[in-house]
Amino acid sequence: MGKFQEIIKADLPTLVDFYATWCGPCRTMQPVLDQLKHEMGNEVRILKIDVDKNTDIADKFKIRGVPTFILFKSGEIQWRSSGVMDINTLKSKIKSAI
Repeated sequence: MGKFQEIIKADLPTLVDFYATWCGPCRTMQPVLDQLKHEMGNEVRILKIDVDKNTDIADKFKIRGVPTFILFKSGEIQWRSSGVMDINTLKSKIKSAI
């Protein structure tokens, strides 16, 4: 969890996508996240965490459903939501945290 803590404590907003390989809605979000990265570039870091391989991190943040998105900035949670969402919702949440 050390590297994860290091990443989320950065000044750069970090959107963490808690997902599972078996999750259909998680796969639906991949093109949206790709588009988000394309449109926002270096304004945001996107980090994908497989909840099955990183149970310690998933437990720490009480992830009960996937996909769950948490936006961190300087180690603080700025926003959290579960489920599929569109690019505009993600962008507006990130921009409000920048």
